[in-house]
Amino acid sequence: MSEPLTALIAEDEPLLAQALMAELRRLWPDLTLLPPVGDGLSAVREALRLRPDLLFLDIRMPGQTGLEAAAELAEQWDTSAAGRPFPALVFVTAYDQYALQAFEAQAVDYVLKPVQRERLQKTVQRLQLQLAQRAPTPATESALAPALQQLHALLGQHGLGLAGAAAAPAVARPATSPLKVIQASLSGAQGATIRLVPIDEVLYFEAADKYVRVLTAQQEYLIRTPLKELMAQLDPQVFWQVHRGTLVRASAIDTVHRDEAGKLRLNLNHRAEQLPVSRLYAHLFKAM
Repeated sequence: MSEPLTALIAEDEPLLAQALMAELRRLWPDLTLLPPVGDGLSAVREALRLRPDLLFLDIRMPGQTGLEAAAELAEQWDTSAAGRPFPALVFVTAYDQYALQAFEAQAVDYVLKPVQRERLQKTVQRLQLQLAQRAPTPATESALAPALQQLHALLGQHGLGLAGAAAAPAVARPATSPLKVIQASLSGAQGATIRLVPIDEVLYFEAADKYVRVLTAQQEYLIRTPLKELMAQLDPQVFWQVHRGTLVRASAIDTVHRDEAGKLRLNLNHRAEQLPVSRLYAHLFKAM
């Protein structure tokens, strides 16, 4: 006898979460509903702990958006032999029709707020068919590829993007003049001394708490500009996103290594540390 299917709902408005759960109980009595969570960070934590078959993610949540949570979950999902298939994703959204076309183009299901029974019934039917056809095998790296492709496309479209994360080199960024010089403070320095650092000297940017680290060949600086805001001022052909909080100068990449678990790491010219590449951006190095 197969195990019952489980679903986790992440919604920061308790009344909407309860309404969605009530409708799911009517339309899918055999579905086991796990205790709902109210933010993206909790959604990732509980999904990794409980391994649900379905995940309903509100797009706008505190801490992390639904897309951020989905991307982080895909990054951390266990792809070993003991792992479970990656959950089917449904996004709960109040976006207008123009933005919803992004979901439809990527064959990702969504539910509009407030929840309408007829629309939810179509979603349930699609999910039941999808899960019935799913092979009960672990979510290997290759099995995760379709979900990663969908998320990557969504993150770069129509304002749905991950905070500080969406662009592969081929994705256009806002038409502003690229930065030539950045004002930054020297990491660890006392006082309020500001250095003017030429962008041509920067090898990579890395988000760190309330700051963004600016790394050159010899120095480390700090700026308070959020990575997402910084990305809009950088040339996407020059700086590649390789992780949720990391932008790397493409010409500074020396070698790319794949470990036994399939994870990619970058070695840069003139820097000793290795930088991890997330699953979401591994396609940049698909020849590896």
